[in-house]
Amino acid sequence: MSKIKRLAIDGMFAALYFVLTMLSIRMGQLRITFGSLPIVLCALLLGPGDAVAVAAVGEFFNQLLSYGLMPTTPLWIIPPVLRGLAIGLVMLRFRRSARPLERRPVPYYLTCIGAALVTTIANTAVLYLDAVIYGYYTFAYVFGAAAIRTVTGIVTAFLVATLAAPLATILKKHAPHN
Repeated sequence: MSKIKRLAIDGMFAALYFVLTMLSIRMGQLRITFGSLPIVLCALLLGPGDAVAVAAVGEFFNQLLSYGLMPTTPLWIIPPVLRGLAIGLVMLRFRRSARPLERRPVPYYLTCIGAALVTTIANTAVLYLDAVIYGYYTFAYVFGAAAIRTVTGIVTAFLVATLAAPLATILKKHAPHN
């Protein structure tokens, strides 16, 4: 695949990430979104480098248009980048095998849920840093909903993984091979 084609695909995934993230349901700190779907798909189709780029660009625009450019903007980019990196690295492990990661249910779901846990922990750490930097820290605000965020992250990861597996198979089947 040419570099230009790959860059265009990454751009489309980043735009899709941005749109799906903006369509999230927010309840205080809790956010339910399918924004991670393009990151998971990109990691499965193209690998960790592209998934990291998609997550970074998509989340940068999400932060920019939601909150403006702030000193903590780079920190908020880290959690989705970690998701793309984690899934992409595990995908590489299965790349050369007869069955790719998304066709191995146990490691696939464990990978997606593990990446969601890493993302939730990173989001909590960034929320803590953001709260300390801007002076709105309280233990209850930062850590009070951590259990709910964790459960929501796991459920969302399961749903996204369930959607991403057949989509990745279809996209691989119909991808141009040049």
